[in-house]
Amino acid sequence: MTHPEIAITRVDGVATVQIRRPPHNYFDPPLVAALAAAALDLSAQADVRCLVICAEGRSFCAGANFATSTRRAANPPADEARDPVSWRPGHIYEDAARLFDVEVPMVAAVQGAAIGGGLGLALACDFRIGTPRTRFVANFAGLGIHHGFGISASLPRVVGPQHAARMLLTGKEIQGEEALSIGLLDELVPEDELGSAADQMAHSIARLAPLAVRSIKRTLRGGLRAEVLTAIDREINEQTWLFRTADHKEGIAALSQKRLPDFRGR
Repeated sequence: MTHPEIAITRVDGVATVQIRRPPHNYFDPPLVAALAAAALDLSAQADVRCLVICAEGRSFCAGANFATSTRRAANPPADEARDPVSWRPGHIYEDAARLFDVEVPMVAAVQGAAIGGGLGLALACDFRIGTPRTRFVANFAGLGIHHGFGISASLPRVVGPQHAARMLLTGKEIQGEEALSIGLLDELVPEDELGSAADQMAHSIARLAPLAVRSIKRTLRGGLRAEVLTAIDREINEQTWLFRTADHKEGIAALSQKRLPDFRGR
């Protein structure tokens, strides 16, 4: 599957997959489907030994653009029920789960913000490299919805259950230094070295025995795919009803008006 906003380059066993939807790289179902398809296709090729996932612009990925996606999820056009790439609660996460089937290690170069589903995308990778300006935000409760992208499974595995609970229940922004300290980042580098640092890590993996690397990744991630699928089922159910609440509408209105939301629990 090709997509005009995904670019792929290959050098010495490392394939770089770049999202090109600047400045914030909001995603939608076709983009996530194409990203997952590209990563899976590349990982199935014997001469590809590692992937770098990166993005063009100010943000790594700011998740979904709720100004448009929420309206479509709550009131989809009649023909979207038959459209395999329509925006509806949960559909996007079916493709997101496929990223956990990628057989080679993935290194995320996280510049700027990884918000909401963008956090989920970063967590689908095996390693994350960032800068002092990198920030991770699980902003879901502040928008009146449940998190998705399998974050219920992936986030606690990376940072532990207590840090995961703090991120999800408080919406706290985790910046570069703190992200490194809790394991959300594997390396912290100056901004102008982010790309080269991600490439360096990827090439250090690509130089190793490829069959052994794939085998080790299968062992280390054993069970995670099943955990993600189970988590996504619950996340979809919770998102579906929360999308229709007054609190979610208020969360989106407050976001667009740049004010604090006034949640009423309904």
